[in-house]
Amino acid sequence: MLGTNEFDYIIVGGGSAGCVLAARLSEDGRHSVLLLEAGGRDSSFWIHIPVGYGKTIVDPRVNWRFETEPNPALNGRRIYWPRGKVLGGSSSINGLIYIRGQAEDYDHWRQLGNVGWSHEDVLPYFRKAENQENGADRYHGVGGPLSVTNLRERNPLCDAFISSAGAQGIVRNDDFNGATQEGAGYFQATVRNGRRASAATSYLRPAMRRPNLAVVTGAHAEKVLFHGRRASGVRYRQAGKPMEAKARHEVILAAGSVKSPQLLMVSGIGDAASLAGHGISPLHHLPGVGRNLQDHYGGQITWKCNRPITLNDVMASRLRQLQVGIKWLLTRKGPLSVPAGQAGLFTKVLPESGSADLQFLFQTFSGGYYEDGLFKFSGFANFLCPVRPESRGEIVLRSADPHEAPLLLPNYFSHERDRRIAVEGLKLARRMAASRPLADFVIEEHLPGSSTATDAEIEAYLVENGGCVSHQVGTCKMGTDAMAVVDPQLRVHGVDGLRVVDASIMPTLISGNTNAPTIMIGEKAADLIRRQAA
Repeated sequence: MLGTNEFDYIIVGGGSAGCVLAARLSEDGRHSVLLLEAGGRDSSFWIHIPVGYGKTIVDPRVNWRFETEPNPALNGRRIYWPRGKVLGGSSSINGLIYIRGQAEDYDHWRQLGNVGWSHEDVLPYFRKAENQENGADRYHGVGGPLSVTNLRERNPLCDAFISSAGAQGIVRNDDFNGATQEGAGYFQATVRNGRRASAATSYLRPAMRRPNLAVVTGAHAEKVLFHGRRASGVRYRQAGKPMEAKARHEVILAAGSVKSPQLLMVSGIGDAASLAGHGISPLHHLPGVGRNLQDHYGGQITWKCNRPITLNDVMASRLRQLQVGIKWLLTRKGPLSVPAGQAGLFTKVLPESGSADLQFLFQTFSGGYYEDGLFKFSGFANFLCPVRPESRGEIVLRSADPHEAPLLLPNYFSHERDRRIAVEGLKLARRMAASRPLADFVIEEHLPGSSTATDAEIEAYLVENGGCVSHQVGTCKMGTDAMAVVDPQLRVHGVDGLRVVDASIMPTLISGNTNAPTIMIGEKAADLIRRQAA
């Protein structure tokens, strides 16, 4: 297949959705598929060890390392956006937490006019993707490519967190992806035998032996090519050389919520006036491209712990690092085998909310954001965020150069409801930490500290010290309104032979982590494409 530059399908982006598409569209052998990935192979040791996200989250070799423009509601702060630039995309560098979101999220998509995207419509694709450790039932599947497993080692802090949630009237929930999301419990993770189960290892690697699938890394897409109004191929650059590939059937953008809208715009699809301002000849006026940006922004509360049982303690001791490293190598267990959040909760903190409006990610470590590292004392943390934010931003071109990052304008924390939920969430976290048994582990609150007491002071702390969970979605939203970019078949409005299949198509952000829903989108899109080709 590598001897030709013409394929039935060209997929741009080897991330969570792109790997699924490459595997599914090539599995019956009838169609030739080219997968273009700007990053390299997922060969780094730190990708495959679960706790390695602490390294890859800032590693420029596997990470786009985007940064936003100054955020007005955050007093002009810029926020770092880690995004995977490697086979597997962000599924190769994320925190490994498996969350689907609430059934209501997908039913809302259907209410917005997206036929075929209700919870009952998408549930079969979640089940198809899944190899669930706890077995199959109405909500879960076994035998799918993606391993979804329980924590192999539990920290007593997590049990205390769940029990203290119960003391605040929050019920225990042993399956956030089952009948209901609300409650407190342990997260499951995309881990297989103690190693990361990314979209690359789960879907792509088994498919790469097929003669009808070509995977090209280091291939930075520069433009979608058109014959008239039909997508006919992709121009990309590899090792400094310009290359072109032709598509007989479709070009599929799976480059993520930053790069997919950027690629549409530099290819002439977007707001016509804005494109013309960058010297780009508009092919189709589609003003919604890059708009509707949503993300989970929140903040953390941290405590000093009175027992040396946190990851901070492990990383502060060369001997303990050696011990847990050997344990992982021999047994695939221990602190190195767990996701970024081991336990968590979903609950309502505003009386007008119909379902859970807040997520906690409880962490048996504490530190700053990303490059700041862990604190030098025993500590644990709780990251909290509104799950269905009302704040909306956009992505716009910085220039017509596809190699230059676009302007990222998320407009975090601009909506009053988002601020109310976050403030109430931090107050709830404090009440839990003051309740036994979690209180038995606490020396004192470290950040923001007891001097941050009033609602106004808490909000100011979240403004100055909060961050995002990198769940960016919505910039190529699915719908039938004037600002929609793709239809419910994920076809780009106004042109032929072009789809977008990644998190950017979500019309609204789901309640929780976005990797599992993005894999579901890939599964469903593969069926839509194959049905059309039949």
